[in-house]
Amino acid sequence: MFRIRRIYDNALAIDQDAITEVQRILRLQFADLPAEAGSSLLQKLADPLKYRLQTILFVANDHRGRIKGFAIVNHAPDLHFCYLDFISVDLITSGGIGGALYTRVQDEARRLQSVGIFLECLPDDPALCSDKAILKQNKARLRFYERFGVQVISNTAYETPLKEGDECPPYLLFDGLGNTRTLDCAYAKKVVHAILTRKYGKLCSEEYNARVLDSFRDDPVKFRAPRYIKAVEKLEFPEAVSIDKRIALIVNEGHDIHHIHERGYVEAPVRISSIQKGIMPTGLFDPFPAREFPEKHIKAVHKGDFVEYLKRMCQTLEHGKSVYPYVFPIRNAAKPPKEMPVRAGYYCIDTFTPLNRNAYPAAKGAVNCALSAAHKILTGYRISYALVRPPGHHAESKVFGGFCYLNSSAIAAQYLTVYGRVAVLDVDYHHGNGTQDIFYQRDDVLTVSIHGHPSFAYPYFSGFSDETGEGKGIGFNRNYPMPEALDGEGYRHVLERALKRIAKFKPQFLVLALGLDTVRKDPTGTWSLSAADLKLNGQMIGALQLPTVVVQEGGYRSRSLGANARNFFLGLWTGMHSSE
Repeated sequence: MFRIRRIYDNALAIDQDAITEVQRILRLQFADLPAEAGSSLLQKLADPLKYRLQTILFVANDHRGRIKGFAIVNHAPDLHFCYLDFISVDLITSGGIGGALYTRVQDEARRLQSVGIFLECLPDDPALCSDKAILKQNKARLRFYERFGVQVISNTAYETPLKEGDECPPYLLFDGLGNTRTLDCAYAKKVVHAILTRKYGKLCSEEYNARVLDSFRDDPVKFRAPRYIKAVEKLEFPEAVSIDKRIALIVNEGHDIHHIHERGYVEAPVRISSIQKGIMPTGLFDPFPAREFPEKHIKAVHKGDFVEYLKRMCQTLEHGKSVYPYVFPIRNAAKPPKEMPVRAGYYCIDTFTPLNRNAYPAAKGAVNCALSAAHKILTGYRISYALVRPPGHHAESKVFGGFCYLNSSAIAAQYLTVYGRVAVLDVDYHHGNGTQDIFYQRDDVLTVSIHGHPSFAYPYFSGFSDETGEGKGIGFNRNYPMPEALDGEGYRHVLERALKRIAKFKPQFLVLALGLDTVRKDPTGTWSLSAADLKLNGQMIGALQLPTVVVQEGGYRSRSLGANARNFFLGLWTGMHSSE
């Protein structure tokens, strides 16, 4: 099995290495290629407007991450066509990789709503190519494309050498992507003009361009009859996964050890199974086990004494016994009491979040899932999902509360800051006070939260609109406290503002603290969003087209959790892969 993924830029080390390898293969396999063609690849990825073409790069990796092939596609959004610039595979170990890559190119062209794919292929006519070895290779390539229904455009002067006497001028081919419509002559001339001027630039003179364009007279354009394949085949290739179009899923498998049976405690294990049942039928998710990460990642956002207290206190409690904070250090927060159970109030913000033997192990498991999801983004996935409990966004740098012990979303964001700027968007019904506290004095992480106004919603004492950051962090925290009654349309209005703020920040990554408690009849919320609203919200967020780590936070109406999660991720995936 191998993986195909799209390279968007060189923000990640894995993508930098891939671009470097693609450039090396271009130099090796295409000796006659101008040197700037390979070196400009990164510029084309970063600045499509300069070249009036959007360059799209796909690479195929084996299980060890070695590149076994790649395809470079140019998209002209103004003329609605794609141009296949290069497709290259390891000729010794291709094993159908070329076919899988071309199929992915076809899928991308359809996603972009292209009329079709245009491409060049060297001729199989001995009158145009006298070298028998090269002629044999050309025939093999044309046979390859005919298998996909690609046709050679005939009765034109496209295969005219740039210099008189040059050999092997290329044919122009067209892939109508399975559509039976004809190719209009006027449209074809526009496409050919774009290819000659945008791809080749000054290499082609105005006289040459005019000669080629004037030769397009058949309307509709004529195609050569297939020579090698009688009919388009039903093709099968080795198993390939297009990971940039999949969602990596990491579930906190040990979450159910933390189960509070007291009446009214809504943060229950059934939440995870309900969501899993809802999302897995979509077929979008690739499940992975969580990796074990060292505790240093937790202590990068949480105070060491707080982490040690949580760990030690949970270890000392008997199975089945819980300690609820009941004394809080309003008068003297500087001197914590000696008794460990009494000290709970020193590290907690409420009276309904208990400590028990399994609270810390479950929370640590959630952290491992969030970090594993963040790591998957670094390997080429565009969306990853840490389906965890307990939640984490109420846990501040040195306090727990709101069912939260360790802030998995903040820890994932901190992990990604090594690789670029991070925005954290919290769409839980309740304010992400913990995430705000952790990053409040920093300018490398933008924190944005849409939530119920603290005048009526937990955690009550934070989440006001005038809390914008401190020191270097001024302007990098944004709260959108909303009224007690809010429907989907009202929510989308404020979400649009929040997303504009994130886009202005220009992050490399998005961490999404996903609360599903914004829907009607959630026992902890007052809003009336529907599953359809969550789908639209997901689509808006996905349209940012940022590598996105989703970390599960709230959502407590188990009857609708599955449908709500399914709709949200369908929207997120659609937005992420919508046409530019």
